[in-house]
Amino acid sequence: MRIALFSARAYERALLDELNVRYGHELVYFETMLGPETVALAKGFPAVSVFVNDIVDANALKHLAEGGTMLVATRSTGFNHIDVQAAESRGIKIVRVTEYSPNSVAEFAVGLLLALNRKIPRAYNRTREGNFSLDGLMGFDLAGKTVAVIGTGKIGRIFAKIMAGFGCHLIGFDVYHSPEFEAIGGRYVDADGIEDADVISLHCPLTPETHHIVNERTLARVKRGALLINTSRGGLVDTEAALEALKSGQLGGIAIDVYEQEAGLFFRDLSSTVIPDDLIQRLVSLPNVIVTGHQAFFTREALGTILDTTLASVSDFAAGRPLVNEIKA
Repeated sequence: MRIALFSARAYERALLDELNVRYGHELVYFETMLGPETVALAKGFPAVSVFVNDIVDANALKHLAEGGTMLVATRSTGFNHIDVQAAESRGIKIVRVTEYSPNSVAEFAVGLLLALNRKIPRAYNRTREGNFSLDGLMGFDLAGKTVAVIGTGKIGRIFAKIMAGFGCHLIGFDVYHSPEFEAIGGRYVDADGIEDADVISLHCPLTPETHHIVNERTLARVKRGALLINTSRGGLVDTEAALEALKSGQLGGIAIDVYEQEAGLFFRDLSSTVIPDDLIQRLVSLPNVIVTGHQAFFTREALGTILDTTLASVSDFAAGRPLVNEIKA
């Protein structure tokens, strides 16, 4: 089947070509994102593959349907960038990657926490300039501290296990209580329990209910100086509110691999341009902020699973087999 792959980077292309030997699809790569100006490129392709910042709204789906597209396969677990209801009304099937190496994101979240707490990026930059002083680099022991895990699904549980290994106390926030989380010493609390947390790590999906789950109100309740880690979805955090909490000292630091306005920024080299997003510019200017470009998933194991699952889903669709990874409205 002919597949138009949008937001296709060089590292994906090499692996897709290798994996596709087993599937035999015709792969056509577009480095550009799918959006209003580029949707015409998909005309004549029965299958389209997208990534997290592509725009697959009602208008895009209208044009995709008119161009003969019958399947949209997102190379991600999250699908908040796709209007699933509009796709269903157009007769377009949507599939996603339901799971990939959860270790990739959980381990990266721990890495961000360690780097933020112990000021590793600042120390690295200093020593490269011959500055070996320790002023301003003090962190705190993680042992004995309380870590709040917002979302105790697969990734959240692995993150919790690692933090348990550091000797941390674990509290969890989730609609569904996980016996596995409780078995490693985690206890579930209500919203007021966030006041006990020294570290807050987000591992929940972005839904209307979780949009800006971290906001001015919740940040006012956290322990002063707490650290916030987000490797899940940018829209979980009200960035303006987080900035104010950083400036006041209510938040001791924040490390994010996702950003609510990342679509026009991430996965692109903008080092030679003036970035018009004042919010991200203000964030990266602060010494107690770490921003990475949505790379938590980016391991050989995880990417291989993501791409193989995507190709397998297209093969199932082409053969008329059930779509085990289908998203329905």
